[in-house]
Order: sequence, then C-alpha cells, then structure tokens
Amino acid sequence: MKVAVLGSGLMGKEAARDLVKSEGVYEVGLADIDLGRANQVCDQLNSPKIEAFKVDAGNKSELGHFIKQYDVVINALFYSFNEIVAKTAIEVGVHAVDLGGHIGHITDKVLDLKDEAQSAGVTIIPDLGVAPGMINILSGFGSSKVDELDSIRIFVGGIPVQPEPPLEYNHVFSIEGLFDHYTDPALIIRHGEKTEVPALSEIETLHFEKFGPLEAFHTSGGTSTLPHTYSDIQTLEYKTIRYRGHAEKFRLLVDLNLTRNDYEVDVNGMRVRPRDVFLKVLEPIVELKDRDDAVLLRVVVGGKESGAPVEYQYQMATFKDREHQVTAMARATANTISVVAQMIGNGTITKRGVYPPEQIVPGKAYIAEMAKRDVNIQENKSEESLVAKTT
Repeated sequence: MKVAVLGSGLMGKEAARDLVKSEGVYEVGLADIDLGRANQVCDQLNSPKIEAFKVDAGNKSELGHFIKQYDVVINALFYSFNEIVAKTAIEVGVHAVDLGGHIGHITDKVLDLKDEAQSAGVTIIPDLGVAPGMINILSGFGSSKVDELDSIRIFVGGIPVQPEPPLEYNHVFSIEGLFDHYTDPALIIRHGEKTEVPALSEIETLHFEKFGPLEAFHTSGGTSTLPHTYSDIQTLEYKTIRYRGHAEKFRLLVDLNLTRNDYEVDVNGMRVRPRDVFLKVLEPIVELKDRDDAVLLRVVVGGKESGAPVEYQYQMATFKDREHQVTAMARATANTISVVAQMIGNGTITKRGVYPPEQIVPGKAYIAEMAKRDVNIQENKSEESLVAKTT
C-alpha cells in the first residue's frame, strides 16, 4: 500500500518509521510545509520507500493533489487541520486517520462527515493516539466480549521513570493542553447519567509493577467519544495516572488561578495573564530532555456473561526506545495510528464512513500488531473486581 504522512514532527516521524519497516507498505510520502525538515527525517530513516514533499495542508487544492496519489493518509498535524484533511480526503477518495482534537469540537466536526465518507467509499477514523485512541479501541474490544455492558474505567498516564521534585512530572505533550485538562471539568457517566466532576478530584491509589503506589484522578477530555458510543452505560470514568502527591500540588496552582485562560491581573499598568507567566516558569522545570518516560494504561470493562458478573482488564506499561531516542508516549501514539492506517489499507477494516476507534478497530488484531512493535497489552479476565484489587 501507499501511505501519505502529513507532518514531519515527532508523531509524523515515528509513524513514518513504522511504515517503512512494515512489509505491506511499499511507498511513503512524508509531507511538510518545511521541505528541509521533511528531508531531514527521510535522511534519518534512510529507507528507499520514503520521499519528502513540500505541501501546505491549509491549501485544499495543494493538499488534495498530494494525497490523492495514496491509499491512506496519516494526519499527524496540529488538530486544527483535522477537518480540512478529512474533507479533502473524502473529496479525492482517500482513507484518512488523525490523532484527534476535542478542543473546539474538532472531532465532532470530522464525525459529522460520515454520510459524505460513506458515499465516497472511504474510511475516516479520528482520535488515534493513546487517549483518545488506544483506550477507545480497548474499551470497544472489552465491550464486545460481554453480554451486558455495565462499566468502563480507564486509567492512563505518561510519567517519568525517575521522578524529580517539585511536581514529579515531565511533559511529553503541550503544557498548555495539560493546564486545560487540569482546569476544565471532566465528563463522566455515573449511575447511568452524564455528569461533570472537577478535574484533579476523587484521587485513588493504584499500583503498577516496578512503580509502587501511584495516584489517579479525574481530568477533562479523556472520555472522548465514549460517552456517546456507550450512552446507556452505568459507569464511565477516565483518570490520569501520576506519582502520589501530584494532584494536590496542582490543585493549589489551579485554585490560585494560575492555569485559567480567562483571567488577567494588573501589573504596573499592564494587563497580564498569570497563566502565560506560569507557562514560562514551568517549561524548563518539567521538560523531559533525555530522561526516560513511561506510559501506563489500564482499561477495565465490567459487565455480565450468561448473567454472571465479569471484568476484562487491559494493561500496558511502555518505555522509551533508547536506541532511537523515542519517548514511550511517541511509541504508543505513532504505532497506534500507523497500525490502524495499515488495517484500512490492507482490508482488515472494511467499513466505510467516519467512525470513532471503539466502533471500528478490531481489538484482537490491534493488540497483536502492537505486540510486534514491542508495545505489549495484556488481557485478564476475572469474575471479581480487578479495579478493587488496585485501590
């Protein structure tokens, strides 16, 4: 298959790395508005399969001319490009996947294109990172195994292997995005009703091998499309994993209005957003640099089989690729979007239209493909509460 990758940043580069190593892929086009950057990535990957192109994804005509040469397009650009890429892919008859972006309801706008995609005979799958992405696929897989679905509880976190004070955290994505997740309320389903709870609340303890006791707490945006797909469920929660004490420290910073987008103060006659100052102060403190990171994930799906309670647990701990200096978060994210793009291209996924990952990606095949990339997801089944054992 021929696959286009839009964006030669970290996620685009790592998706391209996986594609050129995959037997079913014989041609990869890596596009960026900065041709020099794309060429640099191609030089590093050193594969005859890949070629760099200069493309302005904001120019629909230019974008369409480029992607129509391929079977599938991986959109690894900033989320603001997701809608134009999806629309253009439909117009030129090419399948497309993206990394998601619920800010500004971007994913909802992509999902609204379902009828157009079906008519064009193409498949569009948004939200293909870790969270959203991997958690959606595993939630869908677990849900397919029970006769009656009752609950989905999700725990995910990207954390440093060796934590350092003051926050015991190093960022692998945007700090601004982190502020939003910690400030905005979290949408969950409790007792069958959609409700919002404060971010950083309802802290619980959980354990992962090699890490000892950790904490998990609500953050915004994590449930993604799941509350819509499983609107009749009794319990749906997403919590972020961190080292113990992190939520309490950040709760103070939030309460001091240091993370708010809509708050200004007067400093010597100038209007200043404390958030802007805090970002500049925090950035060098939490920068990952050459440290090792890990992505920890646990998805617990509860329901009934033949009338008896059952839980399926999916668990993963992925670490940095030291050989290629690729963060654990980049490995888990880029491999996910590459694997699913290839599933569309090779006919594993045949449904046409726009679907969130939990409704279309085959979980068993996905887990097997991720294992080939040394991203190992373990499944356990129990007739007792697996969550209870971790708290």
